[in-house]
Amino acid sequence: MRVIGLMSGTSYDAIDAAAAELDLVGDGLVLKPLGMVSEPYDEELRAALAAALPPGTTSVADVCRLDTLIGRAFAAAAVRADRELCDGRAEVVGSHGQTVYHWVEGGRVHGTLQLGQPAWIAEATGLPVVADFRPRDIAAGGQGAPLVSLVDLMWLRGRPGTPVALNLGGIANVTAPDGTAFDTGPGCALIDAAAHGFTGGRLAYDVDGALAARGRVCPALLERLLAEPYYALPAPKTTGKELFHVGHLREALAAVGTLSAEDVVATLTHLTARTVADAVRTLGATEVIASGGGTRNPVLTRMLGELLPGVALRRSDELGLPSDAKEAYAFAVLAFLTVHGLPGTVPASTGARHASVLGSVTPGRDGLRLPPPVGDGPVRLVLE
Repeated sequence: MRVIGLMSGTSYDAIDAAAAELDLVGDGLVLKPLGMVSEPYDEELRAALAAALPPGTTSVADVCRLDTLIGRAFAAAAVRADRELCDGRAEVVGSHGQTVYHWVEGGRVHGTLQLGQPAWIAEATGLPVVADFRPRDIAAGGQGAPLVSLVDLMWLRGRPGTPVALNLGGIANVTAPDGTAFDTGPGCALIDAAAHGFTGGRLAYDVDGALAARGRVCPALLERLLAEPYYALPAPKTTGKELFHVGHLREALAAVGTLSAEDVVATLTHLTARTVADAVRTLGATEVIASGGGTRNPVLTRMLGELLPGVALRRSDELGLPSDAKEAYAFAVLAFLTVHGLPGTVPASTGARHASVLGSVTPGRDGLRLPPPVGDGPVRLVLE
């Protein structure tokens, strides 16, 4: 089955569309990557999305407009992926959508909201669309994240030692072989916010870690940031830009006085490396297999390596799964599981009472013809 996975993460800079050929073979799910295309949000839509995210305020009218405009943008990415990567022969689309709010209180997740109306994708492609993956796990008592943990567990099963999967997106998360998975805290979210703010919007992120490379870590600011209670919470736990946004950074800066842009970004880069390294050590990792945009920041990866002596640090590309496309491929896998009636969660990872078949399905142009259920489903992910 050819499946397109659509993903836009907490950095909300672009929509990634990855296509995969997926087949069940024994107890394995064979994934043949067909490639990825990326569609940047246009500046007007990105600005509207940024204004609606915490700590900003919004209206129901704005949410409605964003749901439609993001849905159209996702639809355009899916059409392009089907044409360029699947020769027009894709069968299903899995769309994560754009997270705009993750409702967490007292360590419990009560709800989540991803925008990007799937009807636009179904109409444009003619294909059935699986979307709204996270709410079902939350309804079952889970955190609704990290959902890529199931893919990580299947993919890394059988590797020697204790391999830990790390995603360095806007928010960083880890998955260990025993199923433990959680968000460690900010990946690039605060770094991006500082780079954008200090350059008057000229930079969306710290390109090649250039700002951090010219700065020095400020111990007072680092200590203030590390005092955030989230880091001490037990797993499973999830977070987002509801907590780690520009207001969080401004509050910390107000307590330590004026610093240069370079020193602030260097400190935030060390914060990410430190909180990720702390999490990885608790998992007893012998190797870290990293993916996500943060892996392109050489200062961040250098700091992480220095904080994890003796732990091999490599990108997922080395194991055959493109780092930039990994999450999009993960949602292609989750969509495949859903249409086959198979669960897409690991209770040990999300804290749910049980595993769940995820998402809601929007029929395609020819209606909805789901494959027959296939028993217990795969336990291994094999890359072809």
